[in-house]
Amino acid sequence: MSESLKTKLEYYGISPWEIEVLYGFLSSRFTVLQEEIENNDENFVSFLDIDIPLEFNESFFKWFDFKRWEKVKDVLKEYKRRRGSRNALKIKINFAGNPRIVFTVDVVDRQWFNNAIEKIDFVIELLPHHLDPQKLPQGIKEVNYKFDIESVRWRLDIAKTKDKEFTFRGDTWEEIKKEI
Repeated sequence: MSESLKTKLEYYGISPWEIEVLYGFLSSRFTVLQEEIENNDENFVSFLDIDIPLEFNESFFKWFDFKRWEKVKDVLKEYKRRRGSRNALKIKINFAGNPRIVFTVDVVDRQWFNNAIEKIDFVIELLPHHLDPQKLPQGIKEVNYKFDIESVRWRLDIAKTKDKEFTFRGDTWEEIKKEI
């Protein structure tokens, strides 16, 4: 099955050894495409963007294997440990689907960073509520989550349609007005 499913890694500031370890866990289930890119955010020394070509759901974790997922999380936490406590690492994990689910981990403190990585899979339980068509704006193609250290959990951040963006405030989605 790995021949037909392609995952993509884009990164900068990650050593070849670090990428090789992650590659090893992913390549047993996917064909892995990787690209080292230029630093495009001066706030971070290292960046990793993982595109997973499957939906974020219980079936993915069963297929990928929970033990393998735990090892991937350990690798990501090790990336942070190796970079110290400053704002040195940003990770995006993108899951295919309708809508596409994106997790952004850019927490400065290592303990909170690790907590964020550990709790990604817990969001599955909240998806039916978060993606309720009665609550979600029409035409949403992507839902972004960001880890909130105040509440110590993943929060809805931004939802995107083809030409609009919404932010989640309180218990409602509000359109982000673009300045002209």
